[in-house]
Amino acid sequence: MAKVVGIGKQRFDKIVENNCFYIDKTMFIKEWWENQDDVTLITRPRRFGKTLNMDMVKCFFSVDYKNRGDLFEKFDIWKEEKYRELQGTYPVIFLSFADIKQNNYNDAVEKMKRIICDICQQFEFLKDWDGLTENERENIRNISYDMGDVMAQDLLKNMSNYLSRYYKKNVIILLDEYDTPMQEAYINGYWEKIVTFTRGFFNSTFKTNPYLERAIMTGITTAEYSAIMKFAMQTSNGSALAETMSKESIFSDLNNLDIVTTMSQKYETSFGFTEKEVFSVLDEYGLSDRKTEVKEWYDGFTFGNKPDIYNPWSIVSYLDKREIGSYWVDSSSNGLISKLIKTGSAGIKKTMEILLEGGVIEKRIDEQIVYNQIDKNEDAIWSLLLASGYLCVVKLRVEGELRKKIYTLKITNKEVQMMFESMIEEWFDNGNDSNENFIEAMLVGDLYAMNSYMNDIALDTFSSFDVAGREESRIRPENFYHGFVLGLMVDKRDDYIIKSNKESGFGRYDVIMVPKNIENSKLPALILEFKVINSSIEKSLEETVQAALKQIKEKKYDTELLKAGVKKERIRHYGFAFEGKRVLIGGE
Repeated sequence: MAKVVGIGKQRFDKIVENNCFYIDKTMFIKEWWENQDDVTLITRPRRFGKTLNMDMVKCFFSVDYKNRGDLFEKFDIWKEEKYRELQGTYPVIFLSFADIKQNNYNDAVEKMKRIICDICQQFEFLKDWDGLTENERENIRNISYDMGDVMAQDLLKNMSNYLSRYYKKNVIILLDEYDTPMQEAYINGYWEKIVTFTRGFFNSTFKTNPYLERAIMTGITTAEYSAIMKFAMQTSNGSALAETMSKESIFSDLNNLDIVTTMSQKYETSFGFTEKEVFSVLDEYGLSDRKTEVKEWYDGFTFGNKPDIYNPWSIVSYLDKREIGSYWVDSSSNGLISKLIKTGSAGIKKTMEILLEGGVIEKRIDEQIVYNQIDKNEDAIWSLLLASGYLCVVKLRVEGELRKKIYTLKITNKEVQMMFESMIEEWFDNGNDSNENFIEAMLVGDLYAMNSYMNDIALDTFSSFDVAGREESRIRPENFYHGFVLGLMVDKRDDYIIKSNKESGFGRYDVIMVPKNIENSKLPALILEFKVINSSIEKSLEETVQAALKQIKEKKYDTELLKAGVKKERIRHYGFAFEGKRVLIGGE
């Protein structure tokens, strides 16, 4: 009989004691221990088993679980005689920053202090131990939520000192989701402040702590920052200065740190499920005939050199519900990703068009995510999407003497594709039906309604699609245009193949909409050309519209449609003219 699927269970002991579904990842303990690294930072996308693995490590090593070998006796690690002897023999400090999602610095630091305080109060028994000095006992008594920054930064180091003397063994420290406050700080504008506090905490806890045996940190990214980036961007030559600046890591003081990213070969199969594991589980649960669709929806991740890693949260949810659904992407906020793409350049939106069409892109990837550069450096966005699991590596090539790595990327799987489509739909969900009404008017050729609805859309969405700090009218329409195309691609994906900036005839059209069913006479084929008024040539939006329509004819943009079998009388041409936030549409 298949085991009960326990959704959301992250405590290893409870999973084992209740005989819940679990795929054996205990050999991570051996691999990590034998690597002998002082401090290990492991980055993986959300919901990939980081918290459960950390809790497993805690249960294995912590003195609080002494004589609890029963938790491991059914798993691979217990076959190792050496490791049986290690079980329950170390003091362990385990804390998580997953809940630090405050919108301002003061509240974030207060929350961090509360977490540190609550963890250390577990060891309050030490204040009655005669192995401490009176000052040390007083330090324990003074632990409180309102303690000063310096005390909070040093607290785990001091507690490591006391615990190591009490147990006569150095301490293992486990910090889960270290970068959650970093991401929130970036979104809410207090990045530099949180970095300063966190670096002090990391330095004391992990670098200058002589009572530390080993440590593991987990997160999504490896965070870096540039201390003078903000100043650089405010100077006249800011861009050039920024490009020459060296990045400063939040971990720059930790020369004992081993960083294991999704591209590293260490711990390749310790987080996420392998295809062999997934297929075996599907067989166990009587779902052998569903392997193909499960693979299409939840496969696609590659860690190190290991392809075909599946999203564990989605697999567990699928086993519970027994139906395909969007589980993982609905389990965490995608606000940062949406903001970066929505307000990003036209080039970013154009690249998303390629990805949504099922295409691939080539990008240089920096595994060190520089948060305060992320909205100024396009490559940083693709690096973040890869680290977050929304893109996956198709192939890698190395170029030149400097051995630059160029990655070919695509959308990871159908579940992520659905997430992107839902995100884009939300961009146009402005409380009215203008976008939907515009599309319907365009399909029936109602120019009056098209102009009315399009001007409503432009007023609502221009500013939100703009690149921050760019006011040039030539930038606004291009950025809006590509956002609008993404909206079309999502809204009409069932009826149309939508392409943009592709060669046809003697030029490159802006948008072409090809009916998937050529025989359906109710669906016209459409060609859309976007132009910004050129005041030196055109005196009005009407002239700009005619210039757009003329270009469609002269460049023979109909060529692709005619080759596809669309009859000429079913092809409609629309010219869009922009002047600031004003739009005029003409057609023929």
